[in-house]
Amino acid sequence: MKENKDSYQSESDIQLEEKPIKKTTVGMVWWKHLLLFLLTVCASTFAGAEWIYGKSLLMSELTPEEWIGSLSYSLPFLGILTVHEFGHYFTARYYKLKVTLPYYIPVWLFSIGPSIGSFGAFIKIKSVIKTRTQFFDIGVSGPLAGFVAALCVLAYGFTHLPPPEYIFQIHPEYQKWGLDYAKYAYENLPEGESLSLGTNLLFEFFRYFVAPDASLVPNGHEMMHYPFLFAGYLACFFTALNLLPFGQLDGGHALYSIIGMKWFNRLLPFTFAIFLFWGGLGLFSAYDSTDLLITYAPLYVAYLFFVSMNLFENKVSVALFAMAIFTLQFVVSTFTEGIVGYQGWLLFGFLLSKVLGLHHPPALYKKSVDTKRKIIGIITLIVFILCFTPTPFILE
Repeated sequence: MKENKDSYQSESDIQLEEKPIKKTTVGMVWWKHLLLFLLTVCASTFAGAEWIYGKSLLMSELTPEEWIGSLSYSLPFLGILTVHEFGHYFTARYYKLKVTLPYYIPVWLFSIGPSIGSFGAFIKIKSVIKTRTQFFDIGVSGPLAGFVAALCVLAYGFTHLPPPEYIFQIHPEYQKWGLDYAKYAYENLPEGESLSLGTNLLFEFFRYFVAPDASLVPNGHEMMHYPFLFAGYLACFFTALNLLPFGQLDGGHALYSIIGMKWFNRLLPFTFAIFLFWGGLGLFSAYDSTDLLITYAPLYVAYLFFVSMNLFENKVSVALFAMAIFTLQFVVSTFTEGIVGYQGWLLFGFLLSKVLGLHHPPALYKKSVDTKRKIIGIITLIVFILCFTPTPFILE
């Protein structure tokens, strides 16, 4: 879209053009949001029982203490999620945009295997977002508000850690090894049944500078048995996920608002290439058998081509892009023994490319954000770096 005089219309004029929100509309549907929220509370509480105590409500009953422990996961987790979404909501209302209350997404209560209880929440903005300032403010308000809430939960969790012997209440079989259980407990488990949580810079800070004793911080295999730590960890994961610099994610809103459409589109192939590179790192190397390479490597290259189709106008560029990523992964995996990325990012790369979208929609008016917001953008980038976990869930 070409720039014109209207592109620099003042924000006060823009706000005057907004139509007032019909309060009756919100009042008629509030019960749907409340119902979804209550279902998500139930699902998350039941999920907490599975993670913390290994108990499914279909198979066993919970004691009052175990109910409290399960709520110690679900309430902080959903509390952080709610603060995040209402950060978006109130900012949108500040700009007089028509916006819905949060829609919570409960996971089926009795899913096969443990779940975290919720796939998150979202709001719908039914008005046109006209300026880059509005995109920025609405985009960063959620993750920054949620990050503050997560800091509170983590601060409480790390300053109220139980003694190391607490883990014997969950795993009595570990008592034969004592507090050195981590050296033995995970050696003989069947492949794919040992789940460990990764770490990030924020967790390392709390481990060494907030916890009374770093030895009290649980092993990554046992973190899910500590409800406040697990809730805070998931909050960090979702915060970083939302701040990835793509499409309609919060990070995409922030980056587009600061650098504009031209530079956003120029950077997009590089940011997505880095994302895909880490996701597929270690899948193939020169040490693999010829049969494996002939059978599966072309399928992987086809995946890279498929998810990258919207980045370039011609298929030759897409093919070169896909082959460049595969070649670099192959070379690094061959000469750096044992290095492995996180393949879960490949699934999310598919969702980004084909569901959420990699590109950002243009604002109606192109005026850039002010210096104050650019500084907040740098703070938001720091939050992303602190929360991002390269390998969030390790299945061994």
